[in-house]
Amino acid sequence: MRIYMSKLGNSEVLAGAMNGRKVLAKLLELAEKEPTTPEQVFLDFAGVSVATASFLRETVLAYRDTVRRRRSNFYPVVANANQVVEDELKVLVGSDADVLMVCQLDGKGQPHQPRLLGRLDPKQRLTFDLVQRRKETDAAELMREHRDTEGVKQTAWNNRLSALANMGLVVELSEGRAKRYRPLFTEN
Repeated sequence: MRIYMSKLGNSEVLAGAMNGRKVLAKLLELAEKEPTTPEQVFLDFAGVSVATASFLRETVLAYRDTVRRRRSNFYPVVANANQVVEDELKVLVGSDADVLMVCQLDGKGQPHQPRLLGRLDPKQRLTFDLVQRRKETDAAELMREHRDTEGVKQTAWNNRLSALANMGLVVELSEGRAKRYRPLFTEN
């Protein structure tokens, strides 16, 4: 799903917490019908010249937190943000030790250059990188493979993987009671 933020906010300047809450309501309306499989939701900032931190906090972060909290199959990604918008997002995620997934979309809507905006703590970064390399994994596999170097139990790996899924950075797949994890983006 691709959502044009300039159209949703009815402006190329997206500002203010109150306006952000109005746009959040529209975003949540668009996310009412839950997909049966994991789906990226591109919050496309093409055509937006400025978006303030207060607006972004009330839309992007609140939307991501809401859909991820309900264990949705929607995975929000910020797309086509210009440097001004990205700088505002950096301030937000930096102050809360938070992370967002960002990318560029081409003319066909295909994502390119996916990357993290913000900093993961070293343990989460290791786990994120392992999921990227393995393409799909679970806590038991990571524990077995990294028992000697990490020295942590399966529960710790499970917590790390779950935290990454809660941030919308990796996709959580349920297989009965077991959970597997894969990257949000595959290499183009």
